[in-house]
Amino acid sequence: MAKVAEVFSRGVRALRHSVIQRKISHGVQSSQGAICRSQLLTVITSLRQQRRDIWQFLEQALIAHHRGGEMPLLLPDP
Repeated sequence: MAKVAEVFSRGVRALRHSVIQRKISHGVQSSQGAICRSQLLTVITSLRQQRRDIWQFLEQALIAHHRGGEMPLLLPDP
């Protein structure tokens, strides 16, 4: 039973940031906004779990998009 509680606790911690952000911002106004927010929160959560710099990743992604370059990978280094 302790293993189940440990997994549940990790799951709750992983979702906590998303829930707080949604509560503070009062949700989104459109389905496109909901998709954008869920994608950003997925990226942020993944980067945090990998202990990677969120702002650096987003900067690299925006520069790559603007210049038509290769997007940074979200997958962890092997």
